[in-house]
Amino acid sequence: MVAMESDSELERGDAAPDFELPGTDGETHAIDSFDVDALLVVFTCNHCPYAKAKFGLLNDLAAEYDDLAVVGINPNDAEEYPDDSFEAMRERVADGTVAYDAYLRDETGEVAAAYGAVCTPDPFLFGREGDEWRLRYHGRLDDALNPDDEPTEFYVRDAVDAVLAGEEVAHPDRPSRGCSIKWPDE
Repeated sequence: MVAMESDSELERGDAAPDFELPGTDGETHAIDSFDVDALLVVFTCNHCPYAKAKFGLLNDLAAEYDDLAVVGINPNDAEEYPDDSFEAMRERVADGTVAYDAYLRDETGEVAAAYGAVCTPDPFLFGREGDEWRLRYHGRLDDALNPDDEPTEFYVRDAVDAVLAGEEVAHPDRPSRGCSIKWPDE
């Protein structure tokens, strides 16, 4: 396990790249499928200790906010990492380990590449601006840098509150930290 830090080329105010991906619920989800005021897209997976350490926080966010959609996207190579297969994703949802609004499979890694994601978890928070999603925050979910650390500050919760209130996010973007994305065909 090698810790990576993200440095996406998406900047605050940039439009969210489109996607259309299969979900663990049997549906295909596009970015415009979510009729909410804030959208948290998190590139994540099943096996990475950093990603696993954030399952609870992401599940809580999905449950607590009606105007926020939490969308997990798994871009990892399932042949090399069978724990990240679509079937394993469905199992995590079925047993309640993952309870996001949607858990999607990015089989080719094209969506993760379009966002500039490099690690799991790598969160991007968007706010609705007209009929477009605009980046409002990209970075760490909280101040726990390692999987076993207990967070004391929840940057993402503050950022969601700001977006839903129509305010600028006060927290600076901080590079996400996690396992490198296991790109297909590398």
